[in-house]
Amino acid sequence: METETIPPTEAQTVEQLIQGYDRIKTELGKTIVGQEDVIDEILISLFAGGHCLITGAPGLAKTLLVKSIAEIFDLKFSRIQFTPDLMPADITGTEVLSETDQGRQLRFVPGPVFANIILADEINRTPPKTQAALLESMQEHQVTAAGQQHSLPQPFFVLATQNPIEMEGTYPLPEAQLDRFMFNVIIDYLPEDHEVAVVQQTTADPGEKIQPLFNAEDVLRFNDLVRKVPIAEDIVRYAVRLAAASRPHQENTPDFVNEWISWGAGLRAAQFLVLGAKARTLIQGRSHVETSDIQALAGPVLRHRVLVNYRAEAEGITTQKIISQLLDHVSPDA
Repeated sequence: METETIPPTEAQTVEQLIQGYDRIKTELGKTIVGQEDVIDEILISLFAGGHCLITGAPGLAKTLLVKSIAEIFDLKFSRIQFTPDLMPADITGTEVLSETDQGRQLRFVPGPVFANIILADEINRTPPKTQAALLESMQEHQVTAAGQQHSLPQPFFVLATQNPIEMEGTYPLPEAQLDRFMFNVIIDYLPEDHEVAVVQQTTADPGEKIQPLFNAEDVLRFNDLVRKVPIAEDIVRYAVRLAAASRPHQENTPDFVNEWISWGAGLRAAQFLVLGAKARTLIQGRSHVETSDIQALAGPVLRHRVLVNYRAEAEGITTQKIISQLLDHVSPDA
């Protein structure tokens, strides 16, 4: 006779998440050198149930990092290499004609998007028509084919890598798609000592394999737990005002925003600031969200939602500089 599994309490789930966070860092250290902030931001997005866009030049271990995280969470992993000739059906799946007892019938064959963690590798190497094939999957966690809706496995995350848009052969992601990514994480070159460690590690015998620490049920519990973290209304209001201040030509918009920004952040930015802050609160072992949590995540949440205009580009004004000025301008005490 099988014994019934008793689900863990919320307190046990909190403890599992906090302890597991340190263990994740240890396991990732087997394959990834440095990049602590990058790892933190990706894990926060996963704990919060959001998708993540990872931007960086080729050769910075973006793909290896995503694959390693999938192994730690023991989730079904699918890698899609985005190329100029990739078609939407190559992602979502297609209907094929099959012989059955009732004669020939159309049967839906699921595409690689039917997994828990999707690595959309070099997503901006494919034209917008194919990029848009992920829109429904990312928002509704389903695929519609021939009028039929097919639910995706849960949990479902898209971790997309992209090359800097200045590189040849890239197609900038449309704003509607960018907005569905919770974070835009920037991977930069490592310091010299870390690069030396990477070269030594990758040119020697393979090290220890990554051990899975969680499963799909654990991740779903973490996602549910994050939403239950308490947050004061004034901190929520601060997140809303921070996102609203980035929109040009609105009431109370700062002058530098009108001068440098062509398009600002929408409501999703405030939602993701709050969700990310809740996840950050948990992994740091705190019981309530602080203003510093919102401020720490302003960069990854806003940098792909704030579009600079030609004047800003001509003056060398970066999105990060604008976000820094927004943080200085919007007071959390107002």
